[in-house]
Amino acid sequence: MRLKSLALAAALTLAAAPAFAADYVQQAGSTLTFATKYQGEVFAGNFPGFTARLSFDPAKLEGSKLDVVIPLAGANSKNAERDDTLKGNEFFDIAKFPQARYTATKFRSLGGNNYAADGSLTLRGVSKPVTLNFTWTAGAKPVLAGKATVKRLDFNVGGGDWADTSIIPNEVAVSTKVTFAPGS
Repeated sequence: MRLKSLALAAALTLAAAPAFAADYVQQAGSTLTFATKYQGEVFAGNFPGFTARLSFDPAKLEGSKLDVVIPLAGANSKNAERDDTLKGNEFFDIAKFPQARYTATKFRSLGGNNYAADGSLTLRGVSKPVTLNFTWTAGAKPVLAGKATVKRLDFNVGGGDWADTSIIPNEVAVSTKVTFAPGS
């Protein structure tokens, strides 16, 4: 009888233990891009050098978390003049704010392999909620492919004359495709 009680107690302890998601680290070839318009003309760019760490288990979303660090000095829109302007004090102000960071600890299933990460983006010293909608393709090297909309004026990006949304819209489309491998 005592052995049965011990086995039952052990099983209950394991059942009450918190759920742990699998840990992943970003692999080479991952991308983080942005797109918006300037005077009606679409332009896009990327942030090379970003790093993403993920703890994720589609069956146990409550233990999931995402942490993305984005060095802003690397912003590249394939236009040197625009890139210098982006790095200046009216936009990213990389001298004061060299990086942005996105963190999420609340994940929701949207059905199938579609999910939403409700997180917070910190940019120019301002933190605001941002939702990343993404698909998760499982496998030996799983892939997270996601999209979010960032309202640049919420983060004081594009001050002064640049705050005019007829020149540059407030909404910036952000896309990412991150290949992961199991990590620690």
